[in-house]
Amino acid sequence: MSERINFEAKNDFILKEPQVYANWIEKVIVFHQKSLGEINYIFCSDEQLLPINQEYLDHDTLTDIITFDDSQADLLIATIFISTERVKENADLFAVAFEDELKRVMIHGVLHCIGFTDATEEQKQLMRKEEEEMMKLFHVEH
Repeated sequence: MSERINFEAKNDFILKEPQVYANWIEKVIVFHQKSLGEINYIFCSDEQLLPINQEYLDHDTLTDIITFDDSQADLLIATIFISTERVKENADLFAVAFEDELKRVMIHGVLHCIGFTDATEEQKQLMRKEEEEMMKLFHVEH
């Protein structure tokens, strides 16, 4: 497995086939002509992610992802926290498979590091379009 893409769970979540995910994430980074420094994914619960959201973003709400982007120019370096509880709830809400929602959220964090933002409605639409396009790259692996 790539030692530059790490997956850690602070809850009981187990990422199946982490190497497949790592290969896909690297493919997305190369597609955008960036270089991989190190990306650490930390899977956790709502209870674990809420205090991080409150402390670092001053948001008192539940969220599915928080990306700490320490990238330097085209070298991507990040720590990405993902609440698997939020991902599950959103998957149910949007009637999509958990794995698909997880991929969307995982690549969302990487796209932030690449330079995509989602502050405005227009930016959110561009981000969603790019998420969908990059998720298609995942299926090339199989």
